[in-house]
Amino acid sequence: MSGSAEVFNPEFNPGGSEGAVDTNILPWIAVDGVDGMSIKTMRASAETGMYSIIVKLDKGAAMPVTVCLSGMDIFVLSGQLVYRQDADTSVLPPGSWGYVSANSKIAAIVAEEESEILLNAYGAIALLDNQHLLSRILTSLDIMRMARKANVTLVPSTLSGCVVERQEPMTNEPQPLAIAMGNASHLIQAGEGGAANVGDFKHPHFVDTREVPWITLEGMESIGLKILRVSEDNGYISLVVRHNGVAPGHTHLGAGDFLILEGRIGVRAGPPNGHGPGVWYFEPAGARHDASQRLSEEDLIYYSNIYGPLAFDDGPGTPVTMVLSWIEYKAMAEAYGSKLVRCIHPDDSSLLASAPLVGKAS
Repeated sequence: MSGSAEVFNPEFNPGGSEGAVDTNILPWIAVDGVDGMSIKTMRASAETGMYSIIVKLDKGAAMPVTVCLSGMDIFVLSGQLVYRQDADTSVLPPGSWGYVSANSKIAAIVAEEESEILLNAYGAIALLDNQHLLSRILTSLDIMRMARKANVTLVPSTLSGCVVERQEPMTNEPQPLAIAMGNASHLIQAGEGGAANVGDFKHPHFVDTREVPWITLEGMESIGLKILRVSEDNGYISLVVRHNGVAPGHTHLGAGDFLILEGRIGVRAGPPNGHGPGVWYFEPAGARHDASQRLSEEDLIYYSNIYGPLAFDDGPGTPVTMVLSWIEYKAMAEAYGSKLVRCIHPDDSSLLASAPLVGKAS
């Protein structure tokens, strides 16, 4: 164990689910009725219907036409996708991030090469067939059933669930993500690159994370943020974090999740050498971190959704020194000129509800 790890992780105690799962050891589970599409299952909530999965599309395969009954965000991790909606075509290379609001019907997303996508669905999504008729509805219950059949233990959704001892470790052959097998810095910073590294964003639902500026907070200059979306409706924030220092003690007043893209992170009760690319975390509401930090020489970078404010302090039992909510994140984005993806698009032709009805009383 490194000296820095000993400082912030003095009580090595890896028992319990710890809110984390290494997706590299999870099996790919085929999705019935969709050729060339499989998923890794991380979390599914029986209470809210939200679930988080990683989707793999074989070369030439497509995510079918989808109706988002709730919102959905996607982050392209590897490969390259083409999204055609109406007369517009968007090319989505690794590093592309998008948000689709509830009540939207999106056209098929085709993989030009084998691709992996992180997908957070805030509720059920309906998959349509070639005639745009309902093929199946993918709910959190379906994700639970698929995980159970594959002997995958999902990350708990509550603080009490995280202290329950794990089941026996999985013994399947590891099937690592592409980001775990090489440097993934191209996801968040532009390279010299060829055409395969260049996106073409014709739809307002998507943004190239490489073009979003880094934001630093006063007093925490070693931590950078690329803010992607801020919701005034529910307070959710989506962002990429460059975490090269020690984050001060804080409590998650709302839940949060993140996927490590590059580097290694050390957390209390985690493994001595930390967690690396492909490890996905869910921090339930009420979770506290006295310290977390980078354990690698390269940048520690992860994608995160924050579902409520963070309260910072100087240690357990000390007064709150700072609260970060959607209000502060939005102000930071505006100050740095960040291009935020809009949460709703009243004039979007993909909306099932007609535009004149949006925002009006029935």
